Amino acid sequence: MNMPRLSLVALILALALPAFAGQKAKTSSVNLIVVREANGKPVKNAEVVLHLLNDDGKQKQEGLELKTHEDGKAEATGLPYGKVRIQVIAPGFKTYGEDYDLNQPNLEITIKLKKPAEQLSIYK
Repeated sequence: MNMPRLSLVALILALALPAFAGQKAKTSSVNLIVVREANGKPVKNAEVVLHLLNDDGKQKQEGLELKTHEDGKAEATGLPYGKVRIQVIAPGFKTYGEDYDLNQPNLEITIKLKKPAEQLSIYK
């Protein structure tokens, strides 16, 4: 590209960007509470992974990793509207996974973790 064309492209972009700046992408805040299913007590230090999903249900990129606090809570802000896969991993509990649709500014999700089922064996 020669210099006059490059300048013209830069001028067009400079004029067009303010128009797009007014169209903010909608984002959501997700408040998670992770508790034991048996007694409702909070699960601290549970690993929470959030993956944004495309229209086919496939993960778009690397996930956002969080840890729950003493009260079993974790928060993620600035997530774009759309589908998100939430996985929770904690020692001594079954891994939890579910897809959610982010379509509002604030979403509160309570996740109840279950103890793993006893394994069956022919050797018992």
